[in-house]
Amino acid sequence: MSDKKIALVTGANKGIGYEIAAGLGALGWSVGVGAREQTRRDAAVARLRDAGVNAFGVPLDVTDDRSVAAAADLIAERAGRLDALVNNAGITGGGPQQPSSVDPAVIRTVVETNVIGVIRVTNAMLPLLGRSASPRIVNMSSSVGSLARQSGPGGETSTGPVAVAYAPSKSFLNAVTLQYVRELADTNILINCACPGFVATDLNGFRGVRTPQQGAATAIRLATLPDGGPTGGFFEDAGVVPW
Repeated sequence: MSDKKIALVTGANKGIGYEIAAGLGALGWSVGVGAREQTRRDAAVARLRDAGVNAFGVPLDVTDDRSVAAAADLIAERAGRLDALVNNAGITGGGPQQPSSVDPAVIRTVVETNVIGVIRVTNAMLPLLGRSASPRIVNMSSSVGSLARQSGPGGETSTGPVAVAYAPSKSFLNAVTLQYVRELADTNILINCACPGFVATDLNGFRGVRTPQQGAATAIRLATLPDGGPTGGFFEDAGVVPW
C-alpha cells in the first residue's frame, strides 16, 4: 500500500471535476479520474499526467451498480484504500423546470444521478475509506439547494431561476450528507458539502462568472482537511452556506 494519498473524483474528465483532480494532484495526491466515456476519460488522464499529476482512469457510471462496484474493485487493487472521495458528477436535467409543467421523469433522472448516484458510490467506497488514516468525503452541492437562500429575499438573484429538478436535488443531497454524518459520527471520516459558485461549465452553457479552477478550490480544501477539521458543514469560498 502506497504512502501517497489516493483520491477518487467522479465526473472528473472536464470542468470543476477535472480541476479538483488537478488541484489534488498538484498537492502530490494520486487521483482516480472517474468518468463514463472512455475517450474523454483517457484524454483527461493524459492531460493531467502531462502536468505531472499521478492520475489514473476509473470507468464509472454513478447510475450503474456494476460500474460502481467495478470502480471500487479497481481502486482496491491499485491502491488498497481511499483517502478522499469527491462526489462531483451531476446533471441539471435541462430546462425549463417549472413545477407545474415539468415531466416527472426529468426529476427522477436528476435525482438518480445527483442523489442516488452519490449514495451508490459512497457506499461502495466506504470500506476503502475505512482503511485510510484520515478519510474525507466531499459532496459537490450548490447554493441553489439552500432552503434559506431559496426562501429569502432576492432568491432569484442568489439561487437562479426556478428549477424543480436540479435545485431540490441539491437540497436532497445536503440532507443525505447529514444522514451520513450522523451514522458515521463515531468514525474519523469527515464529510462535508461544497458549493463551487456560478462556474462557467457546459452544465450551464458556460454562462457562469467563475472559472472551473475557482470552483474547485473549496472541494480541494475540504478533501485535504486536517484531522479534527469540520464535518457536517456546507461551505463556499466565503465561508458557511446556510442550509
